[in-house]
Amino acid sequence: MSRRIERFGVTEKRPERPPLVAFLAALEVRRHAIIGAIVGIVVAVAAYLFRVLELWGPFDGTRAYPVLGPEGWFLLLAFVLAVACGTLVTVALTVRSAIARSREIADER
Repeated sequence: MSRRIERFGVTEKRPERPPLVAFLAALEVRRHAIIGAIVGIVVAVAAYLFRVLELWGPFDGTRAYPVLGPEGWFLLLAFVLAVACGTLVTVALTVRSAIARSREIADER
């Protein structure tokens, strides 16, 4: 037989959502992250294509690109650009939502 351990002050009632999840949902962070990822990928692909396909013409100067070659290194840089740009867009949209929500709350009072 198992013994039941009772905890004092603990209720069986659980909230529907944790407060942080409700907060993130109110600010539409998921939607903003998707938009940020799309913008980051588009910017990174455009930068990669301009550099690798030399759409503005060949770049002056000679460089050594060990192991991966120039296309590999620029692909890594494009990934970093995509993450940075996507994060920036996500933060900017979320801050804009937070400001709008705070103004709505202030107007209700």
